[in-house]
Amino acid sequence: MDAAGSQVADECARYAGLYQSGFITTQGGNLLCSKIIHLITDNQVKSQVSKVLHECEQRMYKSVALPAIGTGEAGQSPAKVADEMLDAITEFARQNSVQHLQKIKIVIFQTNILTDFYESMKKRENSDSSTTESLSSTFKSFFWGKKQSSENKKLMSLEKKVYLVTFQICGESQEKVDATESWIKDLILKEQLENTVADEAIESFDKTQIAILEDLQRKKQVTIHLENKLSPPQIKVSGISRDVYSVSLEIQNMIQQIKSTEEEQSKAELLYNLVEWRYPGSNHSFVAFDKLTNTQLEHAKLFKKPYLNVKINKKNYKVDLNTLKATDDRGKTINLQRVAKDEGK
Repeated sequence: MDAAGSQVADECARYAGLYQSGFITTQGGNLLCSKIIHLITDNQVKSQVSKVLHECEQRMYKSVALPAIGTGEAGQSPAKVADEMLDAITEFARQNSVQHLQKIKIVIFQTNILTDFYESMKKRENSDSSTTESLSSTFKSFFWGKKQSSENKKLMSLEKKVYLVTFQICGESQEKVDATESWIKDLILKEQLENTVADEAIESFDKTQIAILEDLQRKKQVTIHLENKLSPPQIKVSGISRDVYSVSLEIQNMIQQIKSTEEEQSKAELLYNLVEWRYPGSNHSFVAFDKLTNTQLEHAKLFKKPYLNVKINKKNYKVDLNTLKATDDRGKTINLQRVAKDEGK
């Protein structure tokens, strides 16, 4: 109140007892703002924040700065305050009717409670899903401002939306401000990690794998760079440590899946050169099965399985591997052929 000046103090004295919804609004006085909303403390933090946000929207304010309400002389739990304030902001951001309020700042003077707000935001970050993605984007935009588009990359590229975060540090001296800045930078660096996955199989990534990488990049706090011109090709994952670990593991699984598929195709090609399974075609001719089905039939016979389900001309058939007869869902039976190539050589 001292910083705001006597004009604001006089307004508060005039409006005392006339407040509605638990607050009164005065001019900004000597502070660098147009209005000040004064709350009448009642320990209902979520309700108070919600009312203030709706008041700002109704008055078409574009931004608002909130202190960590109740964590000073009121002695409320910082963790509880953080949860309630962020709950109120999240619910406000959900409303499609919000048109004017574009930025919400939470100003924290006590460095010891920064962790409580950080942990509260991390909980919401972990609970984001595809169904709440639009809410998450809105929620982040209130804190971080508008999105900044990333550069278009050559070849198979991944687009990444980057949210910029601005820290405004106030302190009693330049020394304390510098110390706080250093502490924030150290905290950020501790949370950051970069991991590189290099493998020849990355060269086989197609639109399916790229779509999966883009989805991971949207859902996780990471940036993914695909370097497919290097030998071997590389994927660099950078961001929050826990997400870098999980995304890197997912990429390794994708690589292993591609290797397994290529190995199956190679084995199928080799087996096809030795044995060919066929089904009846037109004009009393026989048609060769595709190489993967050919492999499945031959393996089933080698391991002495009695039956195997296959598709022939998009119809389901049950193959008797002893009689080489296939029966469809209507009971119609056809004869199959198993031809050993280059037999006796």
